[in-house]
Amino acid sequence: MKTKIASIVAASLLLASCGTQQVTTTDNVVGVNRKQSFSISSQAMNAQAAKGYAEMVADARSKGLLNTDKALTARVRGIANRLIAKAPVLRPDAKTWAWEENVFTDKEINAFCFPGGKIGVYSGLVTRLNLTDDEIAQVMGHEIAHALREHSREQATRKQGVDFVAGILGAVGQAYGVSSAGQLASIGADVGFNLPFSRTHETEADQLGLELAARAGYNPDAAAKLWEKMQKVEGGGVPQILSTHPAPENRQANLRELADKVRPLYLASKKAQ
Repeated sequence: MKTKIASIVAASLLLASCGTQQVTTTDNVVGVNRKQSFSISSQAMNAQAAKGYAEMVADARSKGLLNTDKALTARVRGIANRLIAKAPVLRPDAKTWAWEENVFTDKEINAFCFPGGKIGVYSGLVTRLNLTDDEIAQVMGHEIAHALREHSREQATRKQGVDFVAGILGAVGQAYGVSSAGQLASIGADVGFNLPFSRTHETEADQLGLELAARAGYNPDAAAKLWEKMQKVEGGGVPQILSTHPAPENRQANLRELADKVRPLYLASKKAQ
């Protein structure tokens, strides 16, 4: 019975892994060159993201929570424009994206960049952490890097595969009277598949985000300082093996090392300015 189940699972994994291999970044000095697999088109992903973003903006506007602080909005957009101008170095087709930036009045410490360049910054991120422009650029660079690497599209592709395999395992479990098979598949996917994959995304976003900010003339040393601030406000943490983000101490050490690697880009940008 175990052999038969193993054969079915192996076949399921083979089917779930099908997709298009491609590299979505070019000419980066931080060494991000992992091949990616997609089963969803970027056009479909970007269209859905644009629709969701438009709805989010409309909802915030109706509640009087969109770009209420003119000075903060101008500041965020100014930083975003400098980052966006350098994005095509890391991904050439980013120059054709319909970029948009808005500030949402919310105490949450957060920011995002939807596929296709739809940026959102929560006011609490800047006000509660008292961020400098260099630190804001690190957050936004990180979020933009997620979009440049199409991490959302890749996660959606992976989720399709995981859901497919979990469904097969659940069916196998029912067929053989193992009621917990589906649950075990879900737990196994979280610990051994989904979470490590998400940490890969976070690490890549740290790497490319730092480079993007440096190319735009923002001090790379601000990255480690930013995460120190976040750690103090958020407090504590969970073991790295069960987190979608790298452990804080590992992240800060990596960011300090990366800062030295991208420093020549930062200095060149400052000289050009």
